[in-house]
Amino acid sequence: MPTVSAADGVQLYYEETGSGIPLVFVHEYAGDMRSWEQQVRYFSRRYRCITFNARGYPPSQVPTDQASYSQDHAADDIASVIKGLGLGPTHVIGCSMGAFAALHVGLRYPELCRSIVASGVGFGAEKGKQELFHAELDATMARIRAEGMGVMSKVYSRGPSRLIFEETDPRGYAELVQWLGEHDTQGMALTMGGVQRKRPSLYDLEAGFRAFTTPTLVFCGDEDDATLEPSIYLKRTIPTAGLAVLPKCGHTQNLEEPALFNSFVLDFITRVDAGRWPRRIPASQANALIGEAKI
Repeated sequence: MPTVSAADGVQLYYEETGSGIPLVFVHEYAGDMRSWEQQVRYFSRRYRCITFNARGYPPSQVPTDQASYSQDHAADDIASVIKGLGLGPTHVIGCSMGAFAALHVGLRYPELCRSIVASGVGFGAEKGKQELFHAELDATMARIRAEGMGVMSKVYSRGPSRLIFEETDPRGYAELVQWLGEHDTQGMALTMGGVQRKRPSLYDLEAGFRAFTTPTLVFCGDEDDATLEPSIYLKRTIPTAGLAVLPKCGHTQNLEEPALFNSFVLDFITRVDAGRWPRRIPASQANALIGEAKI
């Protein structure tokens, strides 16, 4: 079984397909490496695609201590995959929890990143919503431990931002619910408590984002209300960021609209590799509406 060792020795299971410039896909809380199948089948025709399960998601190792789960661990694990496989600078593509981790890789290990795709990122980041977010996490963790993922998969998957997925693609939605129910109960509780509950707000990282040099593409669905404002904030803050908003789409754009998602990402990474993804023109953010733009 192929694994790489994280910095603290935790074993991370991975799979790779294809050859060429590397792409590493980082899954969301509800998913796992299977969430990226429609991307791997598409991009592996041109690129070397690596998927891996985060710590806490078998067959990756499930540490039993809460201290082994944090936002820093999540970012360091991506770096361990890139270094362990000798990939060199890599296109890092993350969804939700994986997108937070991808952005932190950009902050901590910019030399490892060709580009970053951050999809569905921002849950709980807004300052006015952090208290509610933490309260909901605490209640959900308690239920996960008491009832197990077989039960809680049917509860967690009913979040507001996932309902449009069920409406537009009931088969795809049912598959996601199935994956969620198969996850390790302890690993899911520890991940929620250490990675999601304690991660810093994106708004607290503004200085780092303003210094970003890594080409970045931010995705959100227009029915994923919790990520709309954070996505706009990232676009306005990261000087190398582009923003794609998919209509009538929820939290998991790569699953709900795979053709659109793949098309946008292919165009993005092709432009990056060609050196044609420019920084934001400073004058385009001038305090004017139709007058001459001046810095």
